[in-house]
Amino acid sequence: MLFQDILGLSHIKKHLTSSADAKRIPHAQMFVGPEGSGTLPMAMAYMQYVICGNQNGENSGGNSACNIKFDLLSHPDMHFAFPVSNSEKVKSHAVSNHYMEEWRKFLKEQPYGNLFDWYRLLGIEKKQGQIGVDEALDVVKKLALKSYEGGYKVMLIWMAEKLNTAAANKLLKLIEEPPEKTIFLLVTEDEEQIIQTIRSRCQIIHFPPLAENDIAVALEKKGLVSAEALRIAQESNGNFNKALDLMNNDSEDLVFEKWFVQWVRSAFKAKGNKNAINELLLWSEEIAKTGRETQKKFIHYCLAVMRQAMLVNFNVKELAYMQIKVDGFNLEKFAPFVHENNIITIVNELEDAMYHIERNGNSKIILTDLSIKLTRLLHKKAA
Repeated sequence: MLFQDILGLSHIKKHLTSSADAKRIPHAQMFVGPEGSGTLPMAMAYMQYVICGNQNGENSGGNSACNIKFDLLSHPDMHFAFPVSNSEKVKSHAVSNHYMEEWRKFLKEQPYGNLFDWYRLLGIEKKQGQIGVDEALDVVKKLALKSYEGGYKVMLIWMAEKLNTAAANKLLKLIEEPPEKTIFLLVTEDEEQIIQTIRSRCQIIHFPPLAENDIAVALEKKGLVSAEALRIAQESNGNFNKALDLMNNDSEDLVFEKWFVQWVRSAFKAKGNKNAINELLLWSEEIAKTGRETQKKFIHYCLAVMRQAMLVNFNVKELAYMQIKVDGFNLEKFAPFVHENNIITIVNELEDAMYHIERNGNSKIILTDLSIKLTRLLHKKAA
């Protein structure tokens, strides 16, 4: 992966290359950015730049044999850790090494992909992956070895927020004082979920969402006409992974919008209508059958819709990019029901539901409780 292949973010590229050229390379860095912002491809390009050297400010030159190994994702000084779970392939004590073939495929085909895309590739989308103690022990063993080519060796931890507490504590001393010429790159979407003792030992670089124009240009290169590319770029809200899914009609949002519309329609009907409560119960049962990662992504989607509805209600329509294509549903008609008297409570209830789902609460009970609360909140009067 080369810097020139990564969309936008020229200021971050310049910072990383100039610090590497000046040999001021922190031993632990954290790339923090929202989904689809390019944190993983940037980490890959930086890793290649540091290990293989560069020419004319780009990592397309340098050691050509080294670059070829990176292109094949087989360089012995590049190491990875990422969330995994037991599966049909690995029955117990799953670690990243068991899934390297799938990881290489993921990096080649979906470098901007999210955690759910990764789980779907592994066939574990109904489970919650993690980076556990077995993985931490593997990391310690890998980094105890000398560099194969005598230069830097890099450990890239993708979705570092999935480090459980035991694994994080196991790696703490190593991250603080790694062996000579050893670099940790932690890539995360939510730094607050990483323990403070690790965060304090990393130099943190925050990635913004991608610019609309950068996404639109990239989509045009993939064959979209300019107007359609711009529309999708606006709807993707700086998330290139979502833009690609929308372009290919493969976005999970297409399913989520049907679930959302069914949910709010049932909630509106339920006021004063005991029979309609059955619809909410059936809806909760149906969503509870999906995996926990799917449920969490759906709640993220609901939070986004509520925010868009509030913007429409407050007459900031130019910021309301979302399109819901379910027949008969109109965001502008829904917007008046999301206002200053209920938006904070709605967001809190959605976030609480996600918290309990992530901690293996009973999904059916959590979603039923959320549905009943939503019914009351949507009927709350504005000020």
